[in-house]
Amino acid sequence: MRKLSTALLVLSISAVLSPWAIAQGSAPAKAKNVILLISDGAGINTWHAASYYRHGALGHEVYDDFDIKLFASTYPLNTSNVPTRTMDKSVTFDADKIWNKDKVDSTFQGSLGKYPGYFAGYEYLRADFTDSAAAATALASGHKTYNNAINWSNDDKKLKHIGEYAVENGKALGVITSVQWSHATPAGFLAHNVSRNEYAAIGKEIVESGLATVVMGSGHPAYDENGKPTTPKDDKAYRYVGGKAVWDRLVAGKTDYKHIETKADFVALADGKLNMANKTKLVGTVQNHATLQFNRVGVAAGELLDNQPDLATMTRGALNLIAKNPNGFMLMVEGGAVDWAAHANNLPRLIEEQIDFNHAVEAAVAWVEKNSSWDDTLVIVTTDHGNGLLQGPDSNNDAFSDIVNQGAGALPLVRWHTDTHTRELVPVYAKGAGADFLRSVAKPNKGLATYNVPEESQRFVDNTDIFRASLNAFGITAADPQ
Repeated sequence: MRKLSTALLVLSISAVLSPWAIAQGSAPAKAKNVILLISDGAGINTWHAASYYRHGALGHEVYDDFDIKLFASTYPLNTSNVPTRTMDKSVTFDADKIWNKDKVDSTFQGSLGKYPGYFAGYEYLRADFTDSAAAATALASGHKTYNNAINWSNDDKKLKHIGEYAVENGKALGVITSVQWSHATPAGFLAHNVSRNEYAAIGKEIVESGLATVVMGSGHPAYDENGKPTTPKDDKAYRYVGGKAVWDRLVAGKTDYKHIETKADFVALADGKLNMANKTKLVGTVQNHATLQFNRVGVAAGELLDNQPDLATMTRGALNLIAKNPNGFMLMVEGGAVDWAAHANNLPRLIEEQIDFNHAVEAAVAWVEKNSSWDDTLVIVTTDHGNGLLQGPDSNNDAFSDIVNQGAGALPLVRWHTDTHTRELVPVYAKGAGADFLRSVAKPNKGLATYNVPEESQRFVDNTDIFRASLNAFGITAADPQ
């Protein structure tokens, strides 16, 4: 492949990003705190399905009352799994192509089986999609990069992420997830690596850097996917927690962090009653190797594992700890198993995971209104990409037809069109100090009227603009985009 000079590469990368100058200029400090909540892999109909099941209608979630309701593009720089050091084969994105209703006679081969193409727009959405690592890097660092990268550039260089900016400016950092705490999305706000699959190295960096005040998620080496005790078979069992040596030091109290794992301790932290002893930082590893709930036996919703905290409890606990910093904080909350349910085309558990995420959003909003204010705190609710291309039951004949509401407590009628990620325009909700930044950089797209949203919401930002909105809200000037 043709190699570019460093200067040309930087210029080319800048061209595919939203204007950097907006974030580069000095900005007055606006937000003391930023809370970013990410429902991983949630296209718009994931949000709708959960609302139909929970409320029997749309418009009743806490984020439905936010001031900013837009969409975001999520495409990566390229679909390589390693740095290419070239702009060749970069992904291009044209939002208007999403809505192309020309019929096609094609088949998409997924992991679960074959999916008919139906429409050109569907084909477009199933092509050149981001993985969660590149998406997390875009959200956290403001840079497009190759799939597989954790804050690592296509030019093979480390990228600075929002957590580092926050901590450098005296703020606390919190990162929590319903999947392993070294997984792609949480790693994007905590670490750097050329590959998302280097879980042990990422976990080691998370613990040994001491960057975050609180980290929570799953990946426990001594429990299985059903929350049952098990004996680790080999060192691979410790990969999500930094490797055996790091894990042993963590649980022995020989790192910067207090470690907790029982549901009782997570609840105590949420209630402000956990004894931190001589520690000011915490890692919480729930007693599950995979996810809080999704990977338990069976495929139906309900009958939850009783030894797992929910994401809302973890959110309240994290806020109790990081809010002790008088300079404020950056908190990222991920509903990570929403994505896993979409990969499985499992509608009951997709809805279950999205509702769990929505409860976490409610916990964050309640914290703002009780302990802070919307003048001090910015809350952004979004996803990193779509997954499953979930549409209505008639969407094989009527492109982008709505899923069908069956009322509260009943599963809506749907049709899946893939079992992997998509490059849909995905929802973004924002409220609080600095939220208007997103409106100021949004671009119109009339095709979004397909989703029956008002004209002011028929606009989209890029996922890199989430980083810039956070930085702008804090009043922090970004480092050179190179």
